Amino acid sequence: MAANRVGRRLGRGSPARALGAPRPEPARSPGLQRRHARVTVKYNRRELQRRLDTEKWIDGCLEELYRGREAEMPDEVNIDELLELDTDEERARKLQGILRSCGNSTEDFVRELLLKLRGLQKQQALQQPSPDEQELQDHA
Repeated sequence: MAANRVGRRLGRGSPARALGAPRPEPARSPGLQRRHARVTVKYNRRELQRRLDTEKWIDGCLEELYRGREAEMPDEVNIDELLELDTDEERARKLQGILRSCGNSTEDFVRELLLKLRGLQKQQALQQPSPDEQELQDHA
């Protein structure tokens, strides 16, 4: 009975494994791809997605505001620069300065962007390890 169990298992420390026996492949769904684990560990995926959604929203709004005058459109609206400012009033002034060449009303855009910025973190904060990850690093 015990001999049957030994023959069926090829764990990491088994002699067959040491001799180069092939490692069994895990079962995968045909359409499922392997995720890059490093990305999910290093960055908070939810925060990255919120930031990406905000950037896409900004691009869409700028295209709408500057329709027909794309040459006047600002090169970028730097989210991190806005997040470094202390108050919404400072952020609104900075945005009005960036959008000064726009002939359309930018008040709604500025107001909505300020709301979206409240939930975002600076890019540096996104790259910091989570408390669980930090604890693992401390014990290593």
